[in-house]
Amino acid sequence: MFPDSPSISMSTSSTQASVTLRSATPDDAEVLFQLILALAKYEKLTHQVTGSAEELRSHLVEKRYMEAIVAEVDQTVVGFALFFYNYSTFLTKPGIYLEDLFVLPDYRRLGIGSALLAHLAQRAVSEGCGRLEWSVLDWNASAISFYQRKGADVLPDWRICRVTGDSLMALAQTDEP
Repeated sequence: MFPDSPSISMSTSSTQASVTLRSATPDDAEVLFQLILALAKYEKLTHQVTGSAEELRSHLVEKRYMEAIVAEVDQTVVGFALFFYNYSTFLTKPGIYLEDLFVLPDYRRLGIGSALLAHLAQRAVSEGCGRLEWSVLDWNASAISFYQRKGADVLPDWRICRVTGDSLMALAQTDEP
């Protein structure tokens, strides 16, 4: 269900930086978690980060709840795309859900985000997926513009529903039919 992603290299035209995309390994858990913290800071959501690099490592190895692709410049991880598989009942096909896409500020506008997104799209096509989807914060105009330039439709009539923490525990204990 979670085949290995090949490592690919690219050069960006504007800087001639060599960018390598590869599947994250358990050894990347710490740097991946640091990028997640940087993303949370950017989104002003650091108060919601309750996990740890150790849990992330476990999920990369033992349970395989998710996968990540990391972007490296000069052997330094500077961005990531964390994703998992979902399923479309209407298409009757699997899909890829992109949970997070993040590139460190100093490495933006070099084509790294585009490369990560294209890599996931190629993977979705090669695996027969019906769609690649993700969410974007409504205030993040630059991200929305970027995604629209890549051909994404921002769906105005859908809202994300989420149950976490005490509400999740309460719902799990519900006996109601």
